[in-house]
Amino acid sequence: MTRQVFFYDQPERFVAGTVGQPGARAFYLQASARGRITSVLLEKTQVAALAERIDEVLDEALRRSGGAATIPASAPQDLLDTAPLDLPLEQEFRVGTMALAWDSVDGCLVVEAQALVEEEEGEEEGAAVFEDDENGPDMLRVRLSGAMARVFAKRALDLVAAGRKPCPFCNLPLDPEGHLCPRANGYRR
Repeated sequence: MTRQVFFYDQPERFVAGTVGQPGARAFYLQASARGRITSVLLEKTQVAALAERIDEVLDEALRRSGGAATIPASAPQDLLDTAPLDLPLEQEFRVGTMALAWDSVDGCLVVEAQALVEEEEGEEEGAAVFEDDENGPDMLRVRLSGAMARVFAKRALDLVAAGRKPCPFCNLPLDPEGHLCPRANGYRR
């Protein structure tokens, strides 16, 4: 079967969103432009890692450009997207691996999410399941401006934090591994 690449260059929307209640939520990445919508399913930890890494890549690109890159230091408030996921919500694939790169020539962030590939019985762990790009896993590839990438990262981090209970002392979201409260002299929960 031939690989499908869902490509969006500066989409109208690129967001992370959820379906369900905290504790039982399904997380999605969704890109849309000109009436076309692509939604892919992923894990909460993948959403958090992607958002954090996007901020790191943008900060590094801004630093390397000496401040010349058109990347805002934080998400522009006028671009924040808090709308729900677009409908119909049809999952194209479950995300396995993701990659990020800053394209300094075009001044944009490239986000790639590849479909999870199940290893076939008898294959070594980590062995390539496909021979070339044409037969590789399906992929969502999105090119974003620095501002749109910051907006995505902010919404995604807010979304992940929204499912966590707040600390009774500082009201910050509690991490699953524990929380070192800045207001309670090292109180760890």
